[in-house]
Amino acid sequence: MEGMIQEGPSSVTPSPLQVFPWMPLSPGLGSPFPWLQELKSEERGLCLIHLLVACANHVAAGSLENANIGLEQISHLASPDGDTMQRIAAYFTEAFADRMLKAWPGLHKALNSTKISSVTEEIHVQKLFFELCPFLKLAYVITNQAIVEGMEGEKMVHIIDLNSSEPAQWINLFQTFSARPEGPPHLRITGIHEQKEVLDQMALRLTEEAEKLDIPFQFIPIVCKLENLDLESLRVKTGEALVVSSVLQLHTLLATDDEMLRRNINTPSMSKNLNTNRSHRVLQMNQRILGEWLDKEPVHIYSPSSDLTTPSPSSPLSLAPAPKMGSFLTALRALSPKLIVVTEQESNHNGPTLMERVMEALNFYAALFDCLESTVSRAPLERQKVEKMLFGEEIKNIIACEGLERKQRHEKLEKWILRLELAGFGRVPLSYHGMLQAGRLLQTNNYDGYKIKEENGCLFMCWQERPLYSMSAWGFRL
Repeated sequence: MEGMIQEGPSSVTPSPLQVFPWMPLSPGLGSPFPWLQELKSEERGLCLIHLLVACANHVAAGSLENANIGLEQISHLASPDGDTMQRIAAYFTEAFADRMLKAWPGLHKALNSTKISSVTEEIHVQKLFFELCPFLKLAYVITNQAIVEGMEGEKMVHIIDLNSSEPAQWINLFQTFSARPEGPPHLRITGIHEQKEVLDQMALRLTEEAEKLDIPFQFIPIVCKLENLDLESLRVKTGEALVVSSVLQLHTLLATDDEMLRRNINTPSMSKNLNTNRSHRVLQMNQRILGEWLDKEPVHIYSPSSDLTTPSPSSPLSLAPAPKMGSFLTALRALSPKLIVVTEQESNHNGPTLMERVMEALNFYAALFDCLESTVSRAPLERQKVEKMLFGEEIKNIIACEGLERKQRHEKLEKWILRLELAGFGRVPLSYHGMLQAGRLLQTNNYDGYKIKEENGCLFMCWQERPLYSMSAWGFRL
């Protein structure tokens, strides 16, 4: 099912909005015709795409009656334990329904008041994702290789781990450092996590491993959310080479009060500044990125007129304003890090309109669900947990949430390059040796269909030909 939703012209698969023009949603249509139940998997998938996009248009337009009809139609075909597209449809409709319910805050709060959010369960699901898919393993291998090469000759190394919950990454680094001809460096890791218990386990496990390998080591736990981290309070010692590791974390700092920013953007002075900044950024974009953007197939989707005056972050020519991100990168630069390694989702889920985010999310999660379908059988509870509690919650946040509540604001590498360069960081090419190590990991574990691609010193982790995660390395630029 991966590739079902094309971002550009294709001779193989038509746009989902061209597939079923004879099936418009209307209040009079009612439940799907019985023959829909007999569709083959691919036909059903195309039908679901059409129904999902049509339903999303109604949700975006605030047409709750038509959206309700669409959800009823989709429910006859969607299933959380069916094929790839059936599973995706189940979680997208849940997200649509959650967004619609927010029109009645009392009803929404009442239905969610007794839900239990277990941080322990969330961490368990992250570990399942680590085990079932190779993406986090690849990120750790490539990050560690960049650190080993970047810290060559350094006697004191300080690593800031922005999401310190998985000891496997650093145990691997310990083993590599212990084999250095000149001996391992004195190593300090500052671990950031909102749960003290998680950091306690990290400290225990890493300290044990460091003692086995005779590595001078110190673990510094900081209990807080990334958005509340005070970088200036970090104890960076003179003579330490500073490294920052961010695996799927930076995008959470893009969360902001969209309505307040929209009002500010629409003031004459701000509009003038934005136009100036956009012209400046056009000069920085290379022809490849601009060409890709212009070649995208236009899709007719609902777009409220109030958004027309706001530059769209889904365009490579603009960046969504993000005060927290700006202040974080400024504070980070003040620490003069020798190396920053960033792993992020390779998709634009930070668009100002619902339909932009729906179309991007359909493409991205279709590929993620598809690779799980190929890697793990449908029955295991572990797979269902990853889909519901990780992917499903991300989809719900992207679609049902707005403002500061919307944390899953994934952006493509081209935008992270702009953000980091504008903050004063310079790109550090990821090594060919790291790419080879990642390739060996895929080969030895029989991860068929997964690929690593290099582009201008950055790496993409792909399912088939579809990039799903990007990796880039950065250094302090004078």
